[in-house]
Amino acid sequence: MRSSRWSIPFSILCALILSTAALAQEPAADPFAPPEPPPNPALLEGHVREGAFLSGPGSLTFVLHHTIMGAAAGLATQGISTGFNTDLGNRERMLAGTLIGAGLGFGVSAWWQFNHWIGTPMATYGIVNSVLAGMLTTGFTNQFTENAEALAWTAFLGVEAGAWLTAVLAGGDMPVSKGLLIASGGLWGLVYSALILGMVGGSGTKLTARGATDALFISAGIGGVAMAIASAKYNPSSAQILRADLFGLGVGGAVFIVSSLVVGLRFDLATPYVLAALSSAGAITAVSLLWEESAERPEDRAVGQSAQYFYRSKELDRPYRTVWW
Repeated sequence: MRSSRWSIPFSILCALILSTAALAQEPAADPFAPPEPPPNPALLEGHVREGAFLSGPGSLTFVLHHTIMGAAAGLATQGISTGFNTDLGNRERMLAGTLIGAGLGFGVSAWWQFNHWIGTPMATYGIVNSVLAGMLTTGFTNQFTENAEALAWTAFLGVEAGAWLTAVLAGGDMPVSKGLLIASGGLWGLVYSALILGMVGGSGTKLTARGATDALFISAGIGGVAMAIASAKYNPSSAQILRADLFGLGVGGAVFIVSSLVVGLRFDLATPYVLAALSSAGAITAVSLLWEESAERPEDRAVGQSAQYFYRSKELDRPYRTVWW
C-alpha cells in the first residue's frame, strides 16, 4: 500500500523533469527577431502572375481573340480571292491561310500576354474596339471601291489596329469605365446616324443601301474614336455612363414611339426621328451634368480627425451643390 501511494506522484515528477529538459534543449525564440520574408511571387507589371503561361485573368480571352481574328482573315482573304471555289487547290489555299493566320495571331498575342499583364476589361473591350475600328475602315474603304478582297484586307487591318491600340495605349490595367465610354460612343454614333438617315429619307431624299451602310459603319467608328480621345482627359464613372445611356435610350425610344403614333405610324416622315434625336440628346446631357452633384452633401467628418472639422467653407460645405451655381 505504501509503495502504490508514492508511485503516482513519482511518475508525475519524472514526467515534469523530462519535459523541462526537452524545453531546455530547444533554443528560445527571439521576440525582437524580424519576421521571415514571404515567398517571392512572380510579379508582372505590379501584379502576381496568374500562371506559368497565362499572365492575367484576361490572357485567355486576349489570345483567343487574336487567334480567331487571324484565322478569319486568312480564310476570308484566300476565299474571296478564289471566289470560295471548292476545288482541291482552292481548299488547300483557304486551309493554309486559316492556319497561318491563326498561328501568327496566336504567336504574337501569346508573346505579348506573357510579357505584359492582361486584365479582363482590356481583353473584353479590346474585342469591342476591334469591331468599331473594323467598321470604320470598312465603311471608309467602301466609299472608293467595291472590291471584296480590298474590303476584306482593310477590315482585317482595322480590327487588328483596334485591338492592338487598346493593348498598347490603354494597357492591361484599362479600367472598365474607359472601355464602357468608348463602347458607348460607338453605340450612340450608330444610333444618331440611323436617326439622321431617317430624317434624310423622310425629307424625300432617296437613300441607297450601300450609302446607308457606309454611313452607319463610319459613324459608329467615329463615335468610338471620339470617346477614346475624350477618355484621355475625362474620367466618368461606369455608373454615370450607364445611367446616361439608359436615360438617353429610354427617353429617345419613348418619344420616337409616341411621335410615330401621333403622325399615324408614318415612318416616312422626319418628325419622329428629329424628336427622338433631340430628346435623347437632352436626356443624356441633363443626366450627365446634373445627376451626380445635384444634391451632394459634404462627407461626414469625425470629431478630432483634423482641424477642418472646426472650419466649414461657405463654398464647399453648402448643403446642396450643382454644376451651375
